Amino acid sequence: MYKIVTKKQLNSTVIMMEIEAPFVAKKAEAGQFIILRVDKDSERIPLTVAGFDREKGTVKIIFQIVGATTRLLNAKNEGDYIEDFAGPLGKATETKGLKKVAVVGGGVGCAIALPVAEKLASEGCEVHSIIGFRNKDLVILEDEFKAASQKLIVMTDDGSYGKQGVVTAPLKELIESGENYDEVIAIGPLIMMKFVVATTKPLGVKTTVSMNPIMIDGTGMCGGCRLTVGGKVKFACVDGPDFDGFEVDFDEAMARSSMYKPFEHKRDEEACNLFKGVK
Repeated sequence: MYKIVTKKQLNSTVIMMEIEAPFVAKKAEAGQFIILRVDKDSERIPLTVAGFDREKGTVKIIFQIVGATTRLLNAKNEGDYIEDFAGPLGKATETKGLKKVAVVGGGVGCAIALPVAEKLASEGCEVHSIIGFRNKDLVILEDEFKAASQKLIVMTDDGSYGKQGVVTAPLKELIESGENYDEVIAIGPLIMMKFVVATTKPLGVKTTVSMNPIMIDGTGMCGGCRLTVGGKVKFACVDGPDFDGFEVDFDEAMARSSMYKPFEHKRDEEACNLFKGVK
C-alpha cells in the first residue's frame, strides 16, 4: 500500500499527488513512468513520474480526470492509500551533453515536460520552454517552468492568456531567428507532436517525442503499446517512451489510440452511475 502524502488541484480537471514510494523515488528519473492500481479490483494505468524527492521517498504524479479510474483515484485524499505503485518503468530522457534545448509541452503533457526541463536546467543546459493550453483556465505549472527556463512562452488556443495560437508558431520563429537548439523535446497530444516534427524536420533540428499509447503491463509482454518507428515495431514501455520524432508513424499511432473510443465512452457512461455522489 502506498500513502498519498499531498494532493493538489492544478485546474478543474488536473490533480497532482505526491505518493510515498521510497524504492521508486530512489531510482526514478525524468521521462520514466509508473503503473498504479487504486485498489485491488482496479485496472492498471500508467502515469508519468512528474517529480520525485529521494530524501523524502516520494514521487509526484499528475493526472487528468477523464475516466472511471482517474475518478476513483481523485476520490482518494491525503492520508489515504493506493494499492499498487510499480516503477520506475521505461527509459529516462537522455539529456547528457545538451547545451541548448527547446522543451515544448501541450496540456497535461506539461506534467511530463517539466521534470525534463528541470533536469536539463540542473545540468547547466539553456532551456527555452513553450507550453500550450486550450484556454487560461487550463494552464498548469507556469511558475515551475519559469523557474527552469531562461525563456518561457505560454500559448492558448483562444488567446485568453499568454499568446494566441499553437506551440509550433513560436517554435518556428525562435529557430528561424537564429536560436541554435541541440534538440527539441516535445511532449503532449499526438497531433501536437506530429506538427512539432513537421515544423522542425525541414529545419533539420533533432526532435524527440514522448509517446503514450495504450499500455497494460509496462514490460513489453502485452504488445498493446506497439508503435512503428523507422519502419520497425517498437514498444513504448520498454523501448521508450522517448523516440526520434522524425521516425515515428504518427498517423498509425493516432489511429490505434482511437480504437477503443466507443468502449471508453460506454464504460464512462456506466461509471457515471457508480460515481454519483463521489466528490
